[in-house]
Amino acid sequence: MANTPQAKKRIRRNERRAEVNGNRVGRIRTFIKKVEAALEAGDKTAATTALAAAQPELQRGVAKGVLHKNTASRKFARLTKRLGAL
Repeated sequence: MANTPQAKKRIRRNERRAEVNGNRVGRIRTFIKKVEAALEAGDKTAATTALAAAQPELQRGVAKGVLHKNTASRKFARLTKRLGAL
């Protein structure tokens, strides 16, 4: 249990940051799911536009610190590879 005022403030701040970061990750997942749904349906044009929308979201996640740079690159590369296979 936190005893010092600084530790108590840190707990409050961490809870707020965890909520914001969780929303950011959820938003990224939604964009990725849209791409995957279009890929599963075999709709290349929809998948292309969804991938173009997902890429900036992945990069924003990296900039905000909720995703590692290599994780975002890997996800984008795998989605791009699946799109090319259509």
